[in-house]
This record gives sequence, structure tokens and C-alpha cells, in this order.
Amino acid sequence: MSMDTLSVMDEELRSLVDRLRDEVAAKPADWTTYASAAHDPATCDPATHALAVYDVLVATHDHELLARVLVEPGRPLWAREIAAFRLGCAGDRRAFEALVLLLNHRDPERCVSAAHALARLNDPRTPKAAAALATNTLRTAYALHPVRLLTTLRAPEAVPALVATLHRLLAPGEKHWRVALACVEGLGQLGDHRARPVLTAALPHPRLATAAARALEKLP
Repeated sequence: MSMDTLSVMDEELRSLVDRLRDEVAAKPADWTTYASAAHDPATCDPATHALAVYDVLVATHDHELLARVLVEPGRPLWAREIAAFRLGCAGDRRAFEALVLLLNHRDPERCVSAAHALARLNDPRTPKAAAALATNTLRTAYALHPVRLLTTLRAPEAVPALVATLHRLLAPGEKHWRVALACVEGLGQLGDHRARPVLTAALPHPRLATAAARALEKLP
């Protein structure tokens, strides 16, 4: 990709395209399933085709092409991620479902990119989806970025979801302290008086005490 193209990209898109280009180059076999179904396997070199498609998806302004990538069977994850990110940042709500799935992915870098795009998508379904992910007791290990997205969105769902999640994470022996810290910091930024009881309860926790005290100072 040319420097002229990169110069007009925001920082998060630069990070995404650099990361995924490395992924495509390292795992060209991920392209084989889709390429074999769409092309003549005898003439399809996975690495060549994968990098060519990567370049198209990064550079294209055709939203219909990007939207098709989200629904075509066999597309590798990197292709869907590029398409969803670019559509989301452009405000195309066809990216919503794909971005929500990526927001709860085991790979934190995918979660970061998805949250960035969802924050710009302006889809009214986003706060409810982020709240559901943040409060899902079976997915707490992946709740950090949904919690941060809720804080960014400042939607009505944010405070109740962060309060509920933080309250659960204050239980003895709870290991997901980074998610708890994100809740504390988010509640401080949101500045809603309903957070006072749970922030007060966070004060005795060594990893949360400083942030909880700062958050309490921001409440009305």
C-alpha cells in the first residue's frame, strides 16, 4: 500500500491494515477454503490471491463489495474484519452484526478495532449489544472492550451495565480485575450518582482503590 493511501487513514485503520497484512502473509492457507470454491484450484496460489484481495478490500470505496464479503461463505476472518471495520467507520449499518461478534473476540486487537468502528457506526442497537456483552457472566474474560465502548457511547444502558458488572467483580477471589478497573474508570467518566454505592464498595480493593476514589470525586 502506498504512503499516499496511508496518509489519509486514521490511526486505528493504519493499525488494522498493518496487523492484518502481517496475518495474511503469515497464514495464506486461511485463504485456500474460499479461493478453492471461487476459483480453479489449479491456478489459485493462496498467498498471491490473499494479498491481492487484501489490497482491494483496503483500497475500495465500493460498499456493496465490502458488504458481500460479510455474507459470502468461506471468507477468512481477516477479510470480514476489514470489510466490517470499513463499513462501520463509514456508518453503514450492515456491519453491525460482524462488529459485535468481533467486539467479543478472544483476540484483544480485534476487539479494539471493532469498538472503534462501532463507536462511529451510530447504530441504535450498539449500546444494548455492548451492555449484553459486558454483563454476560460467561464472557467476562472478554468484557473489557464492551465496557470501554459503553463508556464512550454514554448511552442510557451504560451506567446500569457497568454498575452490575462491577458489583459482580467485587466478589472475593474474582480474577478479572482489569475489567473491574475499566468499570470503575468508566463510571467516573460518566459521573452518575447511581454509581456511588458500588464505587464506595470498590475502595477496599487494592487494585481499584485509587481509581475508585478518583471516580467518586467526579460524582455530583
